Amino acid sequence: MWKSARSGAALLCAALLASACGGGEQAGTSARPDGKVTLSYGVWDAPQQAVMRELAAEFTKTHPNVAIDVQLTPWVDYWTKLKAAVSGGAAPDVFWMNGPNFQLYASNGVIKPIEEQVDTSVYPKSLVDLYTYDGKLYGLPKDMDTVGVWYNKTLFDAAKVKYPAADWTWADFKETAAKLTDSAKGVYAVGAQLTSFQEYQYNTIYQAGGHVLSPDGKKSGYDDPKTIEGLKFWTDLIAAKQSPDLKTMTDTAPLQLFEAGKLAMYWGGSWNVAEFTNNDYTKDKVDVAPLPKGEKQATIIHGVANVVSAKTEHPAEAWEFVKFLGSKPAADILGKKGPIPAYNGTQNDWVAAHPDLKLQVFLDAVAYAVPYPVSKNTAAWQEAELTHLTKAWTGEVPVGKAAADLAAGMNELLAKE
Repeated sequence: MWKSARSGAALLCAALLASACGGGEQAGTSARPDGKVTLSYGVWDAPQQAVMRELAAEFTKTHPNVAIDVQLTPWVDYWTKLKAAVSGGAAPDVFWMNGPNFQLYASNGVIKPIEEQVDTSVYPKSLVDLYTYDGKLYGLPKDMDTVGVWYNKTLFDAAKVKYPAADWTWADFKETAAKLTDSAKGVYAVGAQLTSFQEYQYNTIYQAGGHVLSPDGKKSGYDDPKTIEGLKFWTDLIAAKQSPDLKTMTDTAPLQLFEAGKLAMYWGGSWNVAEFTNNDYTKDKVDVAPLPKGEKQATIIHGVANVVSAKTEHPAEAWEFVKFLGSKPAADILGKKGPIPAYNGTQNDWVAAHPDLKLQVFLDAVAYAVPYPVSKNTAAWQEAELTHLTKAWTGEVPVGKAAADLAAGMNELLAKE
């Protein structure tokens, strides 16, 4: 398993290095004899395509010599196609970047560091840190997301259970979960997307006082007893049948179970607002609460950044576009029609768009949020996480052994970065 992860990572590194060092022509950009420039802009989220085009048009109003071609590649294909584009010298001039992939692209010289002095105080520090590598900032945060407990008010009411309080604890959560579980009706108390580490074990690991990576990013934290306690939060729920087992959540995604009334609570990100408010079943049944507090209060924060290809033929224009996307005017537009904008002070429109939901909990969570844990090649050890933790979720091996085996494998991979 470790060999497979390393070889895949090595191939990706080789592809990125070949592009960074090669002299291939940048195919994502074009200039006309009249001096007008077209920049390509790579994104992955179809629901945001319209607002991205609106932002592009707004930019062109003040930069009439620059046209923006918004290029949508669905998430399922985005990174594969981006790697191929980078290898062939055809990466978009500007494109979306996420935390797990950032350091790999930055360390291989695929994206440009930001040379201009930027006021980073207008963004959450955790996101600025996420997109900083070797002391240099490479991307301007576009949006942000934190995690909360979405809950079905109808199921709470039927079980005569009070809605979650803003200051609830793990003990409160477990008591609530026990009351909401109704095996006769096939209703479980809680679930979350197992493969979305941001929504699942990362939160409880940090709430328990544990950690995924050491502060220097060189050692795994999975063999820390407190980290194991954070994992046991979930294995205990599964063992008590208050959360579906792995097979159930593999056969039917937890999100679908929640939207079918089979989960009373769903640990999910702020990005689920559009999903739940447009779903016929959940649109008038859901609300959201903060994650419960363990030893600490914690949630994972993440967000997308806009970055510039190191091989763009128009770096000045590309940077001006990224700078605009990271500005307050752009954030004001995004907040009304997209995810939570990262620009501090512009998030109120996002909250106000759904006054019937307690969306402020996602913004309040920034105060105690933990940055998404990443290293130079996050994808390699996340493959290991999935492999070993699956054995814990199914009960194939004790959670402590699964965590210890994972820590050993992660340390081997981290040592090779």
